[in-house]
Formats: sequence, C-alpha cells, structure tokens
Amino acid sequence: MALLAVGLNHKTAPLPVREKVAFAPESLPVILRDLASNEHVSEAAILSTCNRTEMVCCVDQAGGDIVARWFREYHRLQPEDIEPYLYRHPDQGAVKHLLRVASGLDSLILGEPQILGQIKDAYFTACEAGTVGRHLNKLFEYTFSVAKQIRTDTAIGASPVSVAFAAVSLARQIFASLDQHTALLIGAGQTIELAARHLRENGIGRLIIANRTLARAETLVNEVQGSAITLTEIPHYLASADIVISSTASPLPILGKGAVESAIRARKHRPMLMIDIAVPRDIEPEVGALRDVYLYTVDDLKEIIDEGLKSRQQAALQAEEIIDTESARFMGWLRSLDAVSTIRSYRDSMETMRQEELEKALRLLRRGQNPEEVLNMVTRALVNKLAHGPSTHLRRAGFEGREELLRAARELLDIKDPGDA
Repeated sequence: MALLAVGLNHKTAPLPVREKVAFAPESLPVILRDLASNEHVSEAAILSTCNRTEMVCCVDQAGGDIVARWFREYHRLQPEDIEPYLYRHPDQGAVKHLLRVASGLDSLILGEPQILGQIKDAYFTACEAGTVGRHLNKLFEYTFSVAKQIRTDTAIGASPVSVAFAAVSLARQIFASLDQHTALLIGAGQTIELAARHLRENGIGRLIIANRTLARAETLVNEVQGSAITLTEIPHYLASADIVISSTASPLPILGKGAVESAIRARKHRPMLMIDIAVPRDIEPEVGALRDVYLYTVDDLKEIIDEGLKSRQQAALQAEEIIDTESARFMGWLRSLDAVSTIRSYRDSMETMRQEELEKALRLLRRGQNPEEVLNMVTRALVNKLAHGPSTHLRRAGFEGREELLRAARELLDIKDPGDA
C-alpha cells in the first residue's frame, strides 16, 4: 500500500485546462466510488476547487498510472491534453503536498485560510461516500492538526495580502474593536464580498451594503448578514457609518466632499474611516482634507499588502520546516503499520507456547508433583522454546558472516555488544 496525490493546479495548468477537469460537487460521491472501485485503489478523496483538482489515494504499486489514466478517461481527454499539466506525489511527497495545500503554502494567495475548509469538505464527502479507510482517515486528521499548528505557531495568516484583507486590517487598527461600529460597503463585486466576509469574521456590529442593483446587494447580504440599500439611499445612511469601503466600476465618484461634510456634522465629528479601492476613484480626493475623516486609497493599501507579503513569506519558511518534520513523522507511523501483523503473529506464537507449558504444569500439579519442581521445569522449558528459533538463526548468521543480522538482533533483543565493557 502506498499514498499518492495526483492532480493539477493554478501553477501547472491554465484556466481552460482546469475548467475541463473540475468535478461537480453534487457528483463527487458517485465519482469517488467509481475511482475506489478500481482493484488498484483502496481509498480515495478528491479536492476540486477553481484553482486545483487532485486525487489523494491509497494504491498498490500499479496505482500511480492507474489513477492518472482514470482521471484522463473520466474527462474523455487524450494523454497529450492532460499529461503535461499533471503532478504525481508518492508517499511522503503526498503527505507533504497535502500539508502544504492545507496550510495555504500552495495557494494563489500565500497563507489564505479558505483552502483548509475546502479540504475538510473533500474529506467529509469522501467519508460519506465510503471511500476513506484507516490510512486516509489518519492522514486527513493529521493534516488538520498540522495546519492548525502552523496557523498557531507562525504568522502565515496574520498579515494582509489582499486589498479586502488590508482594508479590514486597517479598520481594526483604527477601531480596536469592531463590534460597536457600523460599516457601509459600496459595490457588490468580489472585493466587497471578501471585505464583508472579513468584517463579519472580525465581529463588525452592523453591515450595510449599497449597490446600483438592489438584488445583487440583497444576495450578498443573505450570505453575510446585513442590510441592503441602493446607491441613491447612501446619503441617508452615511452618517451612521464608522467605516466606508467602496469598490465600484463607476466612471465618476460616488461620494463627494459635500455629502461627507454633511455626514460628519451629523456624526458630531466622530471619526470616519473611508477606504476607496476603486479605479477610477469612488470618493473625491478632496474628502481626505476634511477633519475627522481618514481617507485611504488602493495605493495606500499597497504598502500594507507588500509588508504583509514579506511577513507571510518569512512565516512560510517556518511552516516548511514544520511540514518537513511532520510529514516524516507521519510516514514513520505509516511504516509502523507494516510491523503490526508481524508483532501480532509473534505474540500469538508466544501465547501458544505459554498455553502448552501451562497445560503441562497443571497436569503435573494434579498428579501431586512438587510445585517448586514443576515451576522450575516449566519455566526452563518455556525459555528453551523461546530461545530456540532465534538462537538457530543467529548461529547460522554467525557461520555465514552476516554481521548486519547480528547487529539487528542485538538491537531488537536489547543485548549489549560482547565487546562492550
């Protein structure tokens, strides 16, 4: 039995290729059972996201090529369509790969946390499909534990490396606690969606999302919990906003100096953080000159992002060291399983000898023989039986000059070297 990770990702394959080999989430249980039904595959899990599609399996010696062929044939592709983009990570390479992916070291954005949730979903789906056994179960549990350790022991996810993350980090610096504050987000694109999620994760008190199309704002609100308004309603809500983050595709500013001045007066000059991450700008530059307004643009956030990347890159080096150690430790556990059947057989044979000598002793005792003599006889016989097999093989090893076997026996039996004092 061997571990194997086979797949492709954003580093090895362009988007058109990744699109061709993505698996629909609702079809995964059936797909997993199809993969695991192969005689060379004993366990299987599939991770399929916009940036990667890969299979983590337990296979026999022929399994590496079998899994890649199954992947290709399932998607009805020719070898030349897929082989240049595939990677194969066997055994410890598979463990290390999964640990790196779970820790965000293999992500498009270094250290991003979403991938860990996606791996957990892949694991639960495989469990429900019945394609996870002892080995993958242990591997995934170990992966979750190591990923948590890396998040705790390094700063891999602490520093902002996206515009949305940087904006929320800035808000946390200015407002120590967000639970008593209101955020107004203008727009409903991906950046605003990420900002909304980050704000919700950081405990924002109230969330208002304004968009030209109310339906789009309402869709986002349903996901992050908040209120949806149109752009024309912004003046009625602006004064209640402690944090304003704007990212639209408008060719003209959404917020002018006059509207913000009115809001500041209504707020009785309580400070307002405004972050304009739109290009062209959504907030007139003159707003930055107003007292009690802290206006930041996308260029200001770039410095925060650059610093965050440096911090994460340093943390990534620490994470790689942890992964090297932990992947080797997991492989040690996996190898130890190979000894289990040998240990069980050895114990069973010892138990058989014990039972045989015990029955002899009981028969002699029932006949009235001296208990002390019986104990001496039985223990001597048991020792002779236990030592007979190893002694025979050790004498043969000495005769044949197999010094390596003699050294192994001394280690196994915890016997001091005859030359030792």
